[in-house]
Amino acid sequence: MVKKEVFGTTPDGKTVDLYTLTNPHGIEVRLMTWGGIIVSVKTPDKSGKLGDITLGFDTLAPYLVKHPFFGALVGRYGNRIGKARFSLDGKEYTLAVNNGPNALHGGLKGFDKVVWQAQSFEKGAEAGVILKYTSVDGEEGYPGTLHVTVTYTLDDKDEFSIDYHATTDKATPINLTNHTYFNLAGEGSGNILGTELTLNADHFTPVDSTLIPTGKIASVHGTPFDFTKPSAIGARINDKDEQIGFGGGYDHNFVINRKGPGLVMAGRAYDPTSGRVLEVDTTQPGVQFYTGNFLDGVHGKHGHIYNKRDAFCLETQHYPDSPNQPNFPSTILRPGQTYHTTTVWKFSTR
Repeated sequence: MVKKEVFGTTPDGKTVDLYTLTNPHGIEVRLMTWGGIIVSVKTPDKSGKLGDITLGFDTLAPYLVKHPFFGALVGRYGNRIGKARFSLDGKEYTLAVNNGPNALHGGLKGFDKVVWQAQSFEKGAEAGVILKYTSVDGEEGYPGTLHVTVTYTLDDKDEFSIDYHATTDKATPINLTNHTYFNLAGEGSGNILGTELTLNADHFTPVDSTLIPTGKIASVHGTPFDFTKPSAIGARINDKDEQIGFGGGYDHNFVINRKGPGLVMAGRAYDPTSGRVLEVDTTQPGVQFYTGNFLDGVHGKHGHIYNKRDAFCLETQHYPDSPNQPNFPSTILRPGQTYHTTTVWKFSTR
């Protein structure tokens, strides 16, 4: 089922709509047309009690100013591009510097800071919203007019899928993702250090002190980055490890194990207290595991204060800084090609 209501108005007078998707088991996903942002996700715990497992705000106003990308649909390029520049087909492009010396999450006004066109649908066991946005040539420094369609779908199997499509009239880098912050015990319930995490990744991409990949692809085995078997997020998060130090915890891209194209599991998180399980499947080659290291007393929903490590993100993606890393999978979309990736969140309990 889909319900639509007005969530608020932007300073320039544009209406922002809020869509609520629900399935027969009571799972509820709320999203809005401002930034394609996931506002809340309510799922049952092991006793059947519904709780909101995502960080965010109660009203539109805090989303309109700077915030930690809560629930955001990120583009044109999710994650970081080193020194805020890249070369493509012999031409250098300069981006806004908005994260140390680097460009982060699409720039000063990325896809999370625009109003998307939306159309809801109900089809059999599925309910969803189709979002569309056209990013003009030169927007935030990126070449080409990019036509983007993102489809959010909730089904009766307790799965929420995000389908990304895009076409361009000039070659351009593209890396679309979603930046939802999860706390499976419920938003505002404290830190996520006891959450057990499994990552389907034997390798990760080490970074420098500004969190730009060095270009190496390193084994996780024997390091604090080994989540190939279930491990509490907090078990090694304070280890004296250079990479942990650079990130202030985990803020790294993991190389998903895959034998071919299609959906594979990127990660699975389990909260022993609530019994909630979140599995993230994707067609993408990487996933950014982030432990909310920069949350610093954000005033969130219901008067809750969000502090460091009160949530985690599993952002499915191509690797950071790929336009400057020739040995990474390419993120360049060219005219005549279609960008298409899918990520699925699977909710359950145990």
